[in-house]
Amino acid sequence: MFSLSFIDETSFKKHVRETIISYVNNTKSVDLKSFNSNVIDPIKLLFDKQIYGKNFEEILNLEIHRQKDKSNTNAIGYFHQNIFKYIKNCSVPTKGWDIIFQGEGYKIFVEMKNKHNTMNSSSAQKTYIQMQNKILKSPNDYCFLVEVISPVSRNIPWVCSVNGQRCSNEHIRKVSVDKFYQIVTGVEDAFYQICMQLPETLTELLKKEDMTNLPQNDTVIEELQKENKDMLKSLYLLAFSTYNGFDNLK
Repeated sequence: MFSLSFIDETSFKKHVRETIISYVNNTKSVDLKSFNSNVIDPIKLLFDKQIYGKNFEEILNLEIHRQKDKSNTNAIGYFHQNIFKYIKNCSVPTKGWDIIFQGEGYKIFVEMKNKHNTMNSSSAQKTYIQMQNKILKSPNDYCFLVEVISPVSRNIPWVCSVNGQRCSNEHIRKVSVDKFYQIVTGVEDAFYQICMQLPETLTELLKKEDMTNLPQNDTVIEELQKENKDMLKSLYLLAFSTYNGFDNLK
């Protein structure tokens, strides 16, 4: 049974299904080229192996899982952001702000984060300055830093240190996602309702998706062993092949 009043059933199912597809795509087999697309650090892998008492195969499989999990985390980020495409008076721009809400005589410009602690001080300052500039140009509007995983439910002014100076503005706010849903939908427990609806919709959609043949044949370890049977040498060559002295390993 579908119980959400602020988003229609067809749109909600479409959005959940798109997230399922993203997850499925993230299970694609990983080859050496894609595994090393962000340049693997062999020194870290060596420390992991020695300190945790594992072999390189185990460490590499953990790293492959970590990369896939990071992609899934990104997919969930898009889930939280893009659902607002289907909610009245909200839009999701292709660039710039994550979400824009059109209120009566004002707008809310949103930067959304999955977790409250994902920004370092430099990133926070940059975001806050961007919001300050927006409010200076449009003093009736608001800028929100919306946190999906927030320490507590809140809607408070964002106090930020910019170049060593403490800054605060009532129109620049830190807002937990439940409070943001309440503002844009007028439904106090809208986010709770989504959380309650989601398991049922996922179960229904997954019954229609073929999840039995997800690819699992990652080829990273086999490709590394072809390069050099000594796994550490192979990892060193993967990252450091042009560095001084490492041509001795070839």
